Order: sequence, then C-alpha cells, then structure tokens
Amino acid sequence: MKINKEILLKVAKNARLDLNDEEVKELLPQIEEVLEHFSNLDKIDTNKVKPSFQPIEIKNVFRKDKSGMCLTQDEILKNVKNKKDGFFKGPKTI
Repeated sequence: MKINKEILLKVAKNARLDLNDEEVKELLPQIEEVLEHFSNLDKIDTNKVKPSFQPIEIKNVFRKDKSGMCLTQDEILKNVKNKKDGFFKGPKTI
C-alpha cells in the first residue's frame, strides 16, 4: 500500500495528532518503510502452518469430580474454638 500525505494527515487527525509539514516530511518515509516490511510478510507461504494463538500449549489441569464421604457438622466443628449453634462464629461486622 502506498501512503501519501493525505492518508497520513487523515490518520494523524483520527489519532488527534497535529502534525506540521516538517513532521509529515519526516514521517512519510518511515511509515513507507514499515509498510514495506509488512508487505514482505504477505509474500511468505503460510498454507501448511497452523495458527498459533498461544506460545505454550494450554492444558486443562482440573481433575474429575469424585463423590465421596463427607464430614458431619460435629466432626468439622469439634476442634473449633469459636462456634455457636453449629456454625463458625466470627467477629461482628457493623
């Protein structure tokens, strides 16, 4: 893609940048060089390359849920110092 002064000024306006003529003259060749490098990427054959969204493969680390024996309320609260009416007793919140 060729970039000219009008396109550069339109992009600068969208980015809320006020460019003077000296800055435009300085930026035009730099942007053209960057776009040239990106256009070289279009020439690379990527048909046999799988897309890579993550640099490291993500695996599910969760285990399957297995039902088993549960503790009773009395067993849970037997070593608790602060309890009341079968529940944990915490500090007041006001």
